[in-house]
Formats: sequence, C-alpha cells, structure tokens
Amino acid sequence: MNAWIAGALATPFVLLLACVSSRLRSRMLALLAFAPLPALTAALLASHDVPLRIGSARFALVFELDVPGAMLLGAAALLWIVAGVHARGYLVGRPGAGAFVVAWLMTLTGCVGVFLAADVVGFYFLLAVLSVGAAGLVLQGQGAQALRAGAIYLGVALFAEAFLLAGLILAVQASPSGSLLIADVAATLASSQSSDLALTLLVVGLGIKAGLVPFHFWMPLAYGAAPVPAAAVLSGAVVKASLLAMVRLLPFDTALPEFGLPLACVGMFGALYGVAIGITQSNPRLVLAYSSVSQMGFAVAIVGVGLATGNAATPLIAAFYAVHHLLVKGTLFLCVDAVPAMRARAVLVPAGVIALGLAGLPLAGGFVAKYAAKDVFGEGAFATLAVASSVATAWLMCHLLRRLAVDANLSARFSWTWFAMAAACVFVPWWIYVATPIGTASALLAASVLWSSLWPVLAGGALALAMTRTGIRWPAVPAGDVGAMLRGLERVAGRIATSFQQGDVVVRRWHVASVALLLIAAAFYWTLRAP
Repeated sequence: MNAWIAGALATPFVLLLACVSSRLRSRMLALLAFAPLPALTAALLASHDVPLRIGSARFALVFELDVPGAMLLGAAALLWIVAGVHARGYLVGRPGAGAFVVAWLMTLTGCVGVFLAADVVGFYFLLAVLSVGAAGLVLQGQGAQALRAGAIYLGVALFAEAFLLAGLILAVQASPSGSLLIADVAATLASSQSSDLALTLLVVGLGIKAGLVPFHFWMPLAYGAAPVPAAAVLSGAVVKASLLAMVRLLPFDTALPEFGLPLACVGMFGALYGVAIGITQSNPRLVLAYSSVSQMGFAVAIVGVGLATGNAATPLIAAFYAVHHLLVKGTLFLCVDAVPAMRARAVLVPAGVIALGLAGLPLAGGFVAKYAAKDVFGEGAFATLAVASSVATAWLMCHLLRRLAVDANLSARFSWTWFAMAAACVFVPWWIYVATPIGTASALLAASVLWSSLWPVLAGGALALAMTRTGIRWPAVPAGDVGAMLRGLERVAGRIATSFQQGDVVVRRWHVASVALLLIAAAFYWTLRAP
C-alpha cells in the first residue's frame, strides 16, 4: 500500500464528507489551502513502483504515479493551495460560502483522483466527479450568466464523456487479457481489431474535454462566469485531466499518422484561433480564457505530432508543457483579482514575465517548455506553425497586460502567496527539466537558442504596440463565439421542456393516471395471452 497516495486521495474526500455537517461546513473554508498538501507531498515523495489497490482480488481500483502524472499532480496541488488561500479572502462576507466549499472539495477530489487513477473504471468515475464539481464551481458565479455557463459546462462534459466511455469499453474489450489497467489498454490498443473506432472515440471525447475548436466555447463562458479562484483552478488544473488521459491512453510506440496528423492540425488551428478571438476581448478573464483555448490547442498539437511519428518521448514532453501552462494560467487568473491600483506595477511586472513566458521569453519557464516541444515538432510545417503560435501568444499576452493595467482597480486583494506562485512559474519548469530526462540546462543557454526564442516575443510585442498606436478596433466577438449558435437550440430545448412539464402535469391527474394504468394492465394481459 502506498500511504502517500492514500493520503492524497483521502484528505479532500474526508473533508468533503465532513461538509454533511453544517457546523463543520461553516469552518471548512479555512482548510481549503491544506486539503491539497498531501497531494503535493505524494507527488514529491511517493514511490512510482508501489500502487494503491482498493477492493478485492476480483476487482480493485488501482492508483499509482507515473512521471507525467507526478509532474501534473505536484503543479496542480501547488495551484490548489495558493488558490485556496485566495478563495478564503475572496469569500469573506459573501453568501453561499458553504456551497462553494462543497463544489471546491468535490472538484479537488476528482482532480487528484484522475491524476492518480491507473485503471479505466476509477479514471472514468473520478472524471465524472471532477466534471460535476467543476460545474458546481461555475454555478457559484453571479446571475443568469453563471447558470447558463454552468449548464453548458456540464452538458459539454457529459457529451464528451459519452464518447470517452464508448472508446474505453471498446479498448478494454480489445485487450487480450481483459485488463482494466490503463497501461495495459494502451499497450494493446494499436494492434486490436477495433483500434480505429476506439481511437476515434477516445480522441473525440478527450479533444472536447480539452477545449479543441469548435468545442471550445465552454471555456470563455465558464472561466468568465466562475469566481476568480475557481476560474484559476479550472483553467490551470482541471482542464489538464484530458491531456493527461491522452498521453496515458494513446499508443505512442507506434506511428499512427492517420490519427495523429488530424489531431495535430486541429490543435494548431486552435492555438492560432484562440489568439485571433482573444485580442478582440476587453475583459482580462476572457482574454485568459481564449489564451487557454490557444495553449491547450498547442499542447494537443504536441500530442498529435508525437502520435503521428511514434515519438515515445511525447507523453513526458506534453505533460511538461502542460505543467508550465497550469502554473502560469492559474497565476494569471489570480492576478486578475490581485491588482490594486496603488500597486499595479508591482504585480504587472512579474505578471508580464510569466505571461510572455507562454510565448517562450528567454530564461522564463515557458522558454524551457517551448524548447522541449521542439524535439517533437522537429523541422517542417508544424515547427513553422509553432513559431507563429509563439508570435501570436506574445501579441495576446501584451494585450492582456494592457487590459490588466486599464482595469487595475478590480480588487484590493494582494498577498505574498501570489508572488510565490509567480516565482514557481519560472523556477519549477527549470527544476523539472533538469531533474527529469527531458534535456540538459547547458543546451538552453546557447546564443542561437536564446535568440530563436526571443525574436518571436519581440515580433508579438511589436504587433501589440502597432495595434495600440494605430488605434485599430477589432470587431467585438461575444464570449463563446461559435457557442452563440446555442441560443437557438436553448430556446427549442426550453419549449420542449415546457411541453413535457405541461404533459407531466396532465398525466399526474388522478383520472388520467387511472385510465393509463388500466390501459397498461390490459396491454400486459393481452401480451401474456399471445401464443
């Protein structure tokens, strides 16, 4: 038994169960920052060779750590801790703190569980817990916007999980041993008879969960409506569950260009599309949401190219890139709610460093992540598009910093924890890069490497400056862009629901129900009489 993993799973779950008591629930806010501590400890200290089994010999849920999972679990736990500190200050004097705490702990339980799950049953169950909890966090926002965003978030999650469930069932059935372990399923998936259909279902389901275009619209809606601490963990940690599932479930030991190349193209299109829509937004939270669309697209493009070429190093590199985005995006969302007018410069300077790090600013954490991704993209069209994505990201991040400066009176919350998180965005990727077999630090310091990362940032900054100086106004795009088409479907669904509700009222009248019961009994009788 792995006690570190057991503690990581049990702590948020026990705190969630304690919320049944209203007295304990009212005091749980102070413990939000402590709930992820065992997960951080497990990521640092837990053995990768000793799994945790919960169940009997015939069936057991299995939890264990691999290197990609440990990296993401540690970074996610760090973000959950800092966001928990921020949430405590955010909720002071606000109604509904108890509901927020329940949704927070449910989401944390699912997030930690998904990162640790080693079998398909536990993974799918905890992914569902994660989705429900995350939708609950979105609903903690204010007004009709939060209700709509929460409903769309949950609806898209269930839609994606339907594809995922079908893919998992086919993948398990195709396994010669019938093993439920994710590693065994991935090892035999490429050679199975149903591999094409299973891979298609898995890629579609996880792609929707990752926010690939055109199923990205839930991101700006959810991140724009959720409370700031919730948006930080949703955009940073929660959305990475889909990427980790990709690197664990997809077979990278065999080149599959028929699946990898379309996935890479859709991902890279999303990387550029997210920027194109993001620069039209004036709300910093929506700018960050579309940046998440862009960055998740880029991360999925890494997965796609690695799948197409059979690059066995892809899972580690994709997870490493996701770690950096997790830290930066969570920190920047907290920055939206941590910029007091009198100290705007003190926050905007480190925010600028980590934001431009997403574009590969030399010596920032993103510089290391972008350099690692080059090993997957190699030379050719995708390498060129990756550079274009860096230019576009720098442009978008400059736009974000300008919007933050304009809206610098959003809040007066300001603490040392935010600066600690900003420092982690720079130092943690360097530490992981050196501590794992991704590469060596000496190769990063060559003048040619530094310049190849610097000039896209300068080009993006020049584009942002030109846009500001010329006073160009981009057409306003509503949050969710293509999701605006859902308005018509929502109206139709509302009419259908109203019709069913009215029909239910009629059917529940005693005389109607009695006649219906008699008709059902008569039909059953004649069915039994039939030869």
